[in-house]
Parts: sequence; C-alpha cells; structure tokens
Amino acid sequence: MSNSASLTSGISGRYATALFELARESRVLPKLEEDLDALQAALAGSEDLRDLISSPIYSRAEQSAAILAIARKMGLSDVLSNTLGLMASKRRLFVLADMIASVKALIADARGEVTAEVSAARPLSAAQTEALSEALRKAAGKDVKIETTVDESLIGGLVVKLGSRMIDASIRAKLSKLQNVMKEVG
Repeated sequence: MSNSASLTSGISGRYATALFELARESRVLPKLEEDLDALQAALAGSEDLRDLISSPIYSRAEQSAAILAIARKMGLSDVLSNTLGLMASKRRLFVLADMIASVKALIADARGEVTAEVSAARPLSAAQTEALSEALRKAAGKDVKIETTVDESLIGGLVVKLGSRMIDASIRAKLSKLQNVMKEVG
C-alpha cells in the first residue's frame, strides 16, 4: 500500500486499518466490502441509527447491545461485528461513517483502484459513465470506480473529485467566473 498512511489517519483510520488487515488476513475482503456497503446504506437511510452512533445519551452498554443486534439482523461478518462492538465499548461509533470510507479506500487501493466522486446536474447514462471512467483511468493510471451524485444546482456539466484533484466543469462555476469578470470590468 503506497499511500495507506494518507488514506487512514485519526481514530477512524486506526479502526479502518485494523479492520482491513483482519479481513485481509481472514480472506473475507469481498464480504467485508458488501457489509460496508449495506452498513453505509443503513446509516444513510436511518436517522435512528445515526442518532445511536452519535448521541451521548446512550450508555456504552446500550450502544454495544444495539449495534450488535443491528449487525446480527443485517448478517454482517464476524470481523465487522466484532469491530463495531469494540467501537461501541470504547464510545467511538461516532467515527463509523469515516471508518467505512477509510476501509473502502484501503480495499480500493489494494485492488489498484481509485474512487472518483462525480456530481452531475442530471443522472449519467451508462455510455457517459463508461466514457468518463475511461478518461479518468487514463488520467489516473489506475482503474477508477465512479460514485455519482445528482446536484441540480450545477445547472449542467460535472464536478469530479479524484483523490486530491478537483475538476469543476459545471455551468454554475462558469457563470460564477463570468460574474466575477463582469464585476472587474464595470
């Protein structure tokens, strides 16, 4: 892992690195990746779950029991369930979303992939996604996994984040630049 230190830092990074290494040693990385996707979707879709992991009103025991029950109900792997239990016992569940992102980055890095976050004004077609993926693969020199979100405020175009690089080719950005130029002229 060439840049694993930059992918993982802080509390979430330490848990992510440990979870990734345990899963790799146990040869369960594909299952872990599926579990992380499911857990990430559950976090996005449940205000109660977000409240559970971030609210200080729940005791360690309550957080631990709840998160382990959720892990059992979701059928999460033992390595992830145990990590969640440990995080709850140490009152570190508040970093769960960051930890998930860090583990996914480590898994992608191990596969030689990078993830590009793409915001578009409208959903991209399969052909557009493929063309963008190919262009980004040539620029990055690695396989690129695209995570797309729709942001209608862009009006048109794309905003692409690939690692530390960001390319804003949106109409909103172009209009903003034009507005600034017009202010300078007048």
